[in-house]
Amino acid sequence: MVDLDQKYSTAPPTTTHMSTKKKEFLSTAMERTSEWIFSQEFPSDVTVHAGGASFTLHKFPLVSKCGYIRKLVSESSDADLSEIELPDIPGGAEAFEIAAKFCYGINFEIGTENIAMLRCVAEYLEMSEDYAAGNLVGRTEAYLNEVALKTLAGAVSILHMSENLLPIAETVKLVSRCIDTIAYIACKDNQFYMSSRTDSGFEGVNSSSSGSQLKPVADWWAEDLTALRIDVFQRVLIAMLARGFKQFALGPILMLYAQKSLRGLEIYGNGRKKIEPRQEHEKRVVLETVVSLLPREKNTMSVSFLSMLLRAAIYLETTVACRLDLEKRMGLQLGQAVLDDLLIPSFSFTGDTLLDVDAVQRIMMNYLEYESEGNRLGYGGGDDDFVSPPPSDMDRVGRLMESYIAEIASDQNLSVSRFISLAELIPEQSRVTEDGMYRAIDIYLKAHPALSDLERKKVCSVLDCQRLSREACAHAAHNDRLPVQTVVQVLYYEQQRLREVMDGSLTGSESPALPPKMNL
Repeated sequence: MVDLDQKYSTAPPTTTHMSTKKKEFLSTAMERTSEWIFSQEFPSDVTVHAGGASFTLHKFPLVSKCGYIRKLVSESSDADLSEIELPDIPGGAEAFEIAAKFCYGINFEIGTENIAMLRCVAEYLEMSEDYAAGNLVGRTEAYLNEVALKTLAGAVSILHMSENLLPIAETVKLVSRCIDTIAYIACKDNQFYMSSRTDSGFEGVNSSSSGSQLKPVADWWAEDLTALRIDVFQRVLIAMLARGFKQFALGPILMLYAQKSLRGLEIYGNGRKKIEPRQEHEKRVVLETVVSLLPREKNTMSVSFLSMLLRAAIYLETTVACRLDLEKRMGLQLGQAVLDDLLIPSFSFTGDTLLDVDAVQRIMMNYLEYESEGNRLGYGGGDDDFVSPPPSDMDRVGRLMESYIAEIASDQNLSVSRFISLAELIPEQSRVTEDGMYRAIDIYLKAHPALSDLERKKVCSVLDCQRLSREACAHAAHNDRLPVQTVVQVLYYEQQRLREVMDGSLTGSESPALPPKMNL
């Protein structure tokens, strides 16, 4: 906080020395006159209505420093103007009250909590040096340049206050100056942090722990940015990128903003509950903007966070492009996903499946496309950022999809064709054993007892009986839900395996290793 009596250094005037002296003398004389009027308790001669409040004041102090009010008085057809209306004054009654105090020479404090309001009201009332030396425009500009915009916290606070002072805050370039200050300081802090991280041996971003490594960046100042309106927040991030801020480092900031802004959405249930239309629209805009700003590098955002965004996107009915973008990102990191990440509600009342099977199918197809091409699929970055997924990654994805199919198999609305299309997406090389697929098929057949023989045959056509473990074979041999042809195949391969074991024992060789047991 600073007192208005404090004098700030200003740039040399462009007018002549004599005219400056004359202006200062006139300003001092008018200020003394205003103080004298105030001290003598002269009766008021004007009522100002500003921001829903009324102020009984004197014309002279106001016209001596407010160019706008001076024009209203001089141009009025009423020679004795006694009422002035200022309905759209920025900052409302509070701002005008402080401006009036300034006109009367009453001291008050300027701080980051009111500087944006004071700068805008000074512009609105035309309280510039043209009407009085050391006027409110000059005082507020001095505070902005010498105090408020020297720190990131100050710039963020003023920018947040400016959101309610548009468009005049844009006119005086308050918004753009705050954004530029934030971008400059944030980049400087980030460069220092990244340099320290490199010196400490932390290099690269393509690891699952990159989020935790970047957490200090968010801890410094990102929490403050979450208070900003989404359009202003977007401008800040774009300005940071323009100044060289690393895109992958935006991840923690965007995560904080999304989690705070989308709080309250019930995106983990099976039904879509109605929310107020205006709130729904605001959250939809926030989500679509956040997704458009997500870093293009892999592993900068966790799969669970991407899954949360996708749930919200389906819930809020965002654009198709927004949802497809999230599905592609999840596909690129599917090897890091867990089952809960894929259990995405459909939020539909049309009698469709409870979970969004189509979304998971597209995610899996994105993964397979990435695996086959072995590149980023347009997600930018260096040539060494991506290679084809290792076998262990493929195995994880295969087991994950088998678990997913088993999870949704009991859904009465899951058709045979959709079940088969999902099962066929699982890569052959990732299916070391068919126990997981057999479990999913058994659950599906149990939940759909009305299937015809032909439909049951189609369902079992995705099962490779030769890869079943001995325990699974024993269960399948007595499973009356399976088609006869499938049971015959199971018995044939089990008999063949027993024959191989017998032949191996007779020759003294070791028995072939059996696949691990499964729990049915």
